[in-house]
Amino acid sequence: MATEATAVKTVTRKKQRTRLQETWRRLKKNPWSMGGLILIIVLALIAIFADQIAPYGYNEQDYFRILQGPSRENLLGTDNLGRDVLSRIIHGSRLSLSIGFITTGIGLTVGGFLGALAAFYGGRIDNLIMRFMDVILAIPGFIFAIALVTALGPNLTNLMIAVGINTIPYFARIIRSSVMSTKENEFVEAARVIGSSDLWIIFKHLIPNSLAPILVQATLRIGDTIIIASGLSFLGLGAQPPLPEWGALLSAGRGYLRVAWWMATFPGIAIMITVLAFNLLGDGLRDALDPRLKN
Repeated sequence: MATEATAVKTVTRKKQRTRLQETWRRLKKNPWSMGGLILIIVLALIAIFADQIAPYGYNEQDYFRILQGPSRENLLGTDNLGRDVLSRIIHGSRLSLSIGFITTGIGLTVGGFLGALAAFYGGRIDNLIMRFMDVILAIPGFIFAIALVTALGPNLTNLMIAVGINTIPYFARIIRSSVMSTKENEFVEAARVIGSSDLWIIFKHLIPNSLAPILVQATLRIGDTIIIASGLSFLGLGAQPPLPEWGALLSAGRGYLRVAWWMATFPGIAIMITVLAFNLLGDGLRDALDPRLKN
């Protein structure tokens, strides 16, 4: 039994390595997806080294340079308090990307576990979990997030909780569908034979073999969560001043569009580029992982 289980594990690992290599090979052939990946890497590096890259502190004020247009000293201009817009966008990348990854991580962790449980056990457990997911999906995502943040209180932590909860049903549905199609495979039966627990089978075998749709959904959801979080901050329900979250920068700049267009324009461009990069990568991953496109 032990020898058979070891052989099954070895074969599974080899298949996973081969699948990853094939996926990477096909992804590299898509220039748009590689462009999105490069943009994401650049944005991540900017967020990590924001303190070293930004020419000024994000809350460093100069009252002699209020509402100054783009110049050598301030490449993207200054805001109504004399703060450098470029520096605030650079520091804001750390907040916006963190929101995207953390909220998606909440949805992936909780939704993935609930979806796997629903598919593995079926019956009443499946009905109970998925009907609860349907209730959340019945409420428009942005409205749901607004209601939850309003109830919890407007700040960055509650924003991430609200947006994270909003993403749970999407991952639950996808992982449920994937697990239902893989739970009858031979390696799952072999794991049952050697006495593996249900949780071990779910986390060690079922979820890892459902990574393809999970990766695609996670990549696409990061862009969506950044947009939702920016919208909440724009309404004053997310990051509070002086934090330079991109949605908050848009909100601060809307009152100065006639006299200082750069205050809102450049944060908006930053949001657009970031979301576009994740969408390009997500589309490329979907094509690379789709077995129907192998030929």
